[in-house]
Amino acid sequence: MPLAAFNAVDPLVIAIVLYVLGCALLVSEVFFPSGGVLGFCCACAMVAAIYFAFQSGGISLAATFTAFEVIAAPFLLYFAFKLLPHTPIGRKLVGGAPESKDVDPVYGLDPLIGKIGIARSKMLPSGAVEIEGEMIDAVSQGQAIEPGQYVKVAEVHGNRVIVRLAPEGQRPTSSDPTELLTRPADELGIDELGIDGLGLDETDPDKRPPA
Repeated sequence: MPLAAFNAVDPLVIAIVLYVLGCALLVSEVFFPSGGVLGFCCACAMVAAIYFAFQSGGISLAATFTAFEVIAAPFLLYFAFKLLPHTPIGRKLVGGAPESKDVDPVYGLDPLIGKIGIARSKMLPSGAVEIEGEMIDAVSQGQAIEPGQYVKVAEVHGNRVIVRLAPEGQRPTSSDPTELLTRPADELGIDELGIDGLGLDETDPDKRPPA
């Protein structure tokens, strides 16, 4: 009786059901690797679909089903693999996608914007800048900067750090005497210091320094 009921079903319906089943098995093989078992079942379902299509409509319908299978298989595989990393099973199989900080070597430079540092080399326009104890390659914004001058990070573009002279009110004070030796004379206010700056007058014989 069941066989008679099966024979009463239109072969075209059976072909369509087998085609859909084959597509489902193909996608399942991607999400649930079975060592080729699901892939083999998919191939059997697809071949059987072509057979029943031939039984229903002859060679032309069988060729139509074959074309559908050939076209559908690559698209199904593409979308299955594209969706796989976003599913719980896919994340366990292939792992999560890497974050920016894992692949970008300069990730984290954006927080430097607004920081105050000190130039450690002459910037014409590029040079070395020390910010919070770390040496960073930077580019001055439209002006030359002497070693020892305080700078402020104005912009960050990828690994390109752009600085400008720090405003007077934002320059930190330091009690480190070695830092004073690296700062330019005009910033320390001693660019005019000389014999007169020591309170000596060359025209006064009594105030001339000893030979």
